[in-house]
Amino acid sequence: MRAVNWLGDAVLTTPALGALRAACPQARITIAAKPLVAELFRYHPHIDGIEVYDKEGAHAGAIGMFRKARELRRGGYEAAVLLQNAIDAALLTFLAGIPERMGYATDGRRLLLSRPVPVTEEILSLHHAEYYLRLLAELGVPRPEAPRLLLRVTGEERESMRSRLAGLGVPEGRRIVGINPGATYGSAKRWFPDRFAQVADTLSEEWDAAVVLMGSASEAPLSAEIEATMGRKAVNLAGRTTVREMMALLSSCSFLVTNDSGPMHIGAAFGVPMVTIFGPTDWRKTSPWTDRAKIVRVDVDCSPCHRRECDRGHECMLGVTAGMVVAAARELMAEVR
Repeated sequence: MRAVNWLGDAVLTTPALGALRAACPQARITIAAKPLVAELFRYHPHIDGIEVYDKEGAHAGAIGMFRKARELRRGGYEAAVLLQNAIDAALLTFLAGIPERMGYATDGRRLLLSRPVPVTEEILSLHHAEYYLRLLAELGVPRPEAPRLLLRVTGEERESMRSRLAGLGVPEGRRIVGINPGATYGSAKRWFPDRFAQVADTLSEEWDAAVVLMGSASEAPLSAEIEATMGRKAVNLAGRTTVREMMALLSSCSFLVTNDSGPMHIGAAFGVPMVTIFGPTDWRKTSPWTDRAKIVRVDVDCSPCHRRECDRGHECMLGVTAGMVVAAARELMAEVR
């Protein structure tokens, strides 16, 4: 299987991956993915092998693609399911000589696929998790009775994170509120640091919970601003975790407050109750695929615009207040309890 390139989207492919495993229990399933996404699938129960496709390193450019195609050819793969929509995925598997190449007929790649699946307006309207499940259904793979997101961390990874948090003043058993203020796609998806700080202070006090800030290295300044604005002490791990460590951290959270982002979907896969703030992106297609989430958003005439940067004063995010997020968190936690 050719994985998608974003962490959050990759999480949303796991129900389809489960459907394929259920339909083909004896098959050897290997996933080809960029390095960060490959880490997400390490130890996954439905994956037998990982092919790292490093387009920024060993497999960069045309020469790198041919190199990766040779590597795949040596694997003797009989079929490829292309979850990624780009022509690159179809061209790579074509060059690798994989006889069955199946995927949506997007990005001008129909002629490179042995089994192209037409994309209809109805398919495009689906939630992304359903979009990938539909692809498998169109290829004859039955939809599971209860499809779900699925990720795994090991006991050792959990214990390592517990020990690390304990060393930072968060003992095992303490309730943890995770704060994820970043979003890789662009600044338009990011709620405001001062409002995250207000929510973190309020929930930390009400629930007697530790606050742990998280995010990538590029998002560390956001977490630093929140930490400096908060009245209560927080643990700031932004830019200080690998993908696997972030997964272990999220699996340890009691609650998550987040933008629409990769960590949001990872938290959903671990069943973490969460409040998610949506602005320019389409909550109908990329919301957390779980019944343990509440979406907070406001209706403005330009949303969803899908822009990386806002040129209209960030109306969709300005309309979401700290009080709205706190109220949603209280309501969800009452339901979960």
